[in-house]
Amino acid sequence: MSYKTDIEIARAANKQPIQKIAAKLGIPDADLVPYGHDKAKIGQDFINSLQGREDGKLILVTAITPTPAGEGKTTTTVGLADGMNRIGKKTAVCIREASLGPCFGMKGGAAGGGYAQVVPMEEMNLHFTGDFHAITSAHNLLSAMIDNHIYWGNELEIDERRIVWKRVMDMNDRALRDTVVSLGGVANGFPRQTGFDITVASEVMAILCLANDLTDLQKRLGDIIVAYTRARTPIYARDIGADGAMTVLLRDAMQPNLVQTLENNPAFVHGGPFANIAHGCNSVTATKTALKLADYVVTEAGFGADLGAEKFMNIKCRKAGIAPEVVVLVATVRAMKMNGGVAKADLGGESVQAVLDGGPNLARHINNLKSFGVPVVVAINHFVTDTDAEVAAINDIAAAQGAEAILCRHWELGSEGTVDLANRVVEIIDEGGANFAPLYADDLGLLEKIEVIAKQIYHASDVVADKKIRDQLTAWEDAGYGHLPVCMAKTQYSFTTDASVRGAPTGHSFPIREVRLSAGAGFIVVICGAIMTMPGLPRKPAALAIGLNDAGEVEGLF
Repeated sequence: MSYKTDIEIARAANKQPIQKIAAKLGIPDADLVPYGHDKAKIGQDFINSLQGREDGKLILVTAITPTPAGEGKTTTTVGLADGMNRIGKKTAVCIREASLGPCFGMKGGAAGGGYAQVVPMEEMNLHFTGDFHAITSAHNLLSAMIDNHIYWGNELEIDERRIVWKRVMDMNDRALRDTVVSLGGVANGFPRQTGFDITVASEVMAILCLANDLTDLQKRLGDIIVAYTRARTPIYARDIGADGAMTVLLRDAMQPNLVQTLENNPAFVHGGPFANIAHGCNSVTATKTALKLADYVVTEAGFGADLGAEKFMNIKCRKAGIAPEVVVLVATVRAMKMNGGVAKADLGGESVQAVLDGGPNLARHINNLKSFGVPVVVAINHFVTDTDAEVAAINDIAAAQGAEAILCRHWELGSEGTVDLANRVVEIIDEGGANFAPLYADDLGLLEKIEVIAKQIYHASDVVADKKIRDQLTAWEDAGYGHLPVCMAKTQYSFTTDASVRGAPTGHSFPIREVRLSAGAGFIVVICGAIMTMPGLPRKPAALAIGLNDAGEVEGLF
């Protein structure tokens, strides 16, 4: 049987005018800022008017440890939202925007797949409404103003050796990880070593995704620590005088984007921090707005539950004052086999034993999620090569952990394929079993917070941090930052810091390479193992296959 590609399905979509999608949520035309006919931003005045309304129910979608075989987390998020609308529940979906780096690198797009997609798919995976460009520009404006301040006399007495603010761009480019700027003589400033991160790792991205409004945004931008003096006194973005201009650049980007699913249901697509190097969730303002407008909101957190879901619970929920009623954990037969040790090239044949061998990974994620006090249901994202015996094996693994697994065919059938999951999710919410709580208290020490995650989520035996890192954490506690949560930056492919170790390992050491203070975003970034905050392109990047056909249409994007 031949299937249409994702991009073919998206192009054939029967899209409705965005005003009609907005009307389903009660958003007047006057409160939309249209970007063409099929996407729009929601005005801040309308968002402000929603205060006092009762919130809908929040559903988090996450996944087992990702593999090259694919899990379909976004596809399942969209499919579940469509399924809930199909059974008569007023539901909106909230997902992140796509970064250009993965689209032209290895991971691909971020709009879902098959008949469970958000459209317009091509625009969403490319420049969309320009939010990422605004974030990049605001970030680099601050960079430019730091160097400019030094050039014109350095009134703040910045120690050029202690500038901690890099530049960013929204593309994978390993050559820019470590650079020297201001070469070429006196007119170009004072040479110094610096580098680039990818835009989704920018603290500005995290701030936009955690800020409640423009006032909160500017305060957080002003709180960014960009450098230190020789006396180790911090220099903030507000000291440089950049926070006001950065807010202006981000004014429109702060407004959530509204688009639609293939089945014409409302979708909020806003913000895009990666979960392996940032906090991996869509914006707080999009989620909160959706909760005021819909009875149910389905959102996702990036990569596996040990990364995105952990940060959703410990960072986003803590700071936004929200909590999920249920977590949907996505698994596939193919990913279970790979976590059980099967090579990607050998996934085609039936192997119940390989599924069982991958079972500890699924079990680990189920129990990790339950530790937050939230019910868990497993969504088996169906592939045409799956066999009944392999699906039954996943059911048995989930049941052994006190969770139910439900087969979903949304990629092939759209909402029809998620009706069973949608009904069960509603039942779980109605049963009221959620008793959400973060894993650690605010007043726990920073190193202790890291140890909680390393030991309880990753099942490591110990955290390896040298004296310099421990002293830095203590200094931040003394400076008043000890109450902040921690954001783990590590490989997404393993519970360890070694990407090659699959399954559910225990007893490993957890090495910390670096810690960074994101004072504006409000968390400590803990960089573990060999993870890079500026990814590189693979040997054969996706860009090699992307181009325009004779009709002027994009080919090879997804």
